[in-house]
Amino acid sequence: MPLLNKPSPHSLTRLRIALTAFFALDGFLFAGWVVRIPAIKEQTGASASDLGLALLGVSAGAVVTMTLTGRLCRRFGSRPLTVAAAVLLSLGIALPAQTHSALDLGLVLLVFGAAYGGINVAMNSAAVDLVATLRRPVMPGFHAAFSLGGMIGAGLGGLVAAGLSASSHLLALTVTGLAVTAAAGPVLLRHPTPAVHESTGRSASPGERGNDPVRPSRRTRRLVAVFGVIALCTAYGEGALADWGALHLEQDLGAHSGVAAAGYSLFALAMTAGRLSGTTLLERLGQTRTLVAGGATAAAGMLLGALAPTVWAALLGFAVTGLGLANIFPVAVARAGALAGPAGVATASTLGYGGMLLGPPAIGFLADWFSLPVALTTVAALAATASVIGCAVRRIPAGTTAEVPADDRRPPVTASPAGAEQCRSEPR
Repeated sequence: MPLLNKPSPHSLTRLRIALTAFFALDGFLFAGWVVRIPAIKEQTGASASDLGLALLGVSAGAVVTMTLTGRLCRRFGSRPLTVAAAVLLSLGIALPAQTHSALDLGLVLLVFGAAYGGINVAMNSAAVDLVATLRRPVMPGFHAAFSLGGMIGAGLGGLVAAGLSASSHLLALTVTGLAVTAAAGPVLLRHPTPAVHESTGRSASPGERGNDPVRPSRRTRRLVAVFGVIALCTAYGEGALADWGALHLEQDLGAHSGVAAAGYSLFALAMTAGRLSGTTLLERLGQTRTLVAGGATAAAGMLLGALAPTVWAALLGFAVTGLGLANIFPVAVARAGALAGPAGVATASTLGYGGMLLGPPAIGFLADWFSLPVALTTVAALAATASVIGCAVRRIPAGTTAEVPADDRRPPVTASPAGAEQCRSEPR
């Protein structure tokens, strides 16, 4: 069926740039908050256990909001919600520095976490629809912007931590966030809605069309959950390496503290590089091969990183793991969104975020029972699981639902019937 309100190429380019800015802003603000956690701990006088409970506010707020944002996107549109969540995130990041107890900190982190969860679902939903309109697999580029924003936010935060109070730093992040939102937000709100299908009634901003969304079939919801599990597998590895990678290098391999600290930076840099090249990779290999190869690469890299006898071999393993995991989450979210719209993005994002939360404590328990190197091999196991699942669902066209013809919901890269015989790239 024809597309309504089809924007011009120039308009789509502006939309893509503006949406990329929000992904970068999300990573920048979150990393800026993370590097000030020690200062906030000292300010509130919280014990380690009290701080841990307060930090659960971020997780609780994010998970609850993620489950609701899919519905809100269908009603009001994903792009307006992206702008609203960015404003709330920018304002919320200044609140922790105004607290003086662990209880107060936990309460304001509920607000911060709610904004963080909301913007992640909303901007990924907007990205899924823009990808469908562009008919190019550019989702990894958005996630690369998130990674780059995080690296810049952490780097700048580390530089100013010694000379700038947490209150001043977080307030500066608020001003930066509101400025970026003021510059990029109108572009999202002003330009025509991408790709409104007459037959499906689904668009990049579902609130802007008059029809109620078609409820996905039970089979579609199961498939969305499968892609959510794939997202969980890769996010588990990100969380585990963020919290335990440096300790493994220093404790088990005797690395200098500076070298150990560089371990996660190398992993993050490799992941960013992998995402920057993700669109080219997807166009050449297709989604299935990219997902399967990424999972296999990450599994091999993490086995090397966990079990290598030398520091430099382990660092190489961390880098290979980052390259392997780089595009699995973007592909999983894109497939979930193509299947079920914002609700699919919400499900995959929630499961993925759950994996990031599950990773660090799971590694800790396993390290107590066995050893940290053995515990880290679970990252390799889950990466391999993502690869196997990706191969198993190769038969499923990316936009298939029971209620809507597959042709009307087809994303830029789809699976062909020939994929039933082997893991192969989807024809473009």
